[in-house]
Amino acid sequence: MLTISIGETEMFNESTGEFVEVFGTKVQLEHSLASLSKWESKFKTSFLNHKDWTGEESKYYIECMILGEVSPEVLQMLTNDNYLEIQRYIDDPYVATTFGKDPQSGGPVREIITAEIIYYWMFGVGLPLECENWNLNKLMAVIKTINLKTNTKKMSRKDVLAQNNQINAQRRLQFGTSG
Repeated sequence: MLTISIGETEMFNESTGEFVEVFGTKVQLEHSLASLSKWESKFKTSFLNHKDWTGEESKYYIECMILGEVSPEVLQMLTNDNYLEIQRYIDDPYVATTFGKDPQSGGPVREIITAEIIYYWMFGVGLPLECENWNLNKLMAVIKTINLKTNTKKMSRKDVLAQNNQINAQRRLQFGTSG
């Protein structure tokens, strides 16, 4: 979770033509599957594969990330430094786990990934719905880790014996022994 402190300031209210004092506040944001799903519901496109963001799309994603209620004036008070801090937070993997390249193509996976796909993966590995509020990068790493760990095939007894016989044969040849 990211917490941003917004200082007290004065803003001009165009409808009344007066300056209004806006008190400082803290805003809590979470880059999560729930946030991504809200954003995709509005823009009807994949969040993770989206390239050319408009200002409206970026601002709406920040709104989707906000936990709790925040007045619209507070969003107008975000500075460039706040936006940079939010971007760093979104880009941070929040995990130490790393993954290799796609074994079939040698490159990154090219599938269009949407919120529904991530929900499918999440439920497929047995994670509960509450995980939709985890940091998105952490959630993706946990899903990948579970898939990697559960999809490693155990060798059958027959395969283990065959492998051991092959290793023993190689060693007999290497050391010139009969057994």
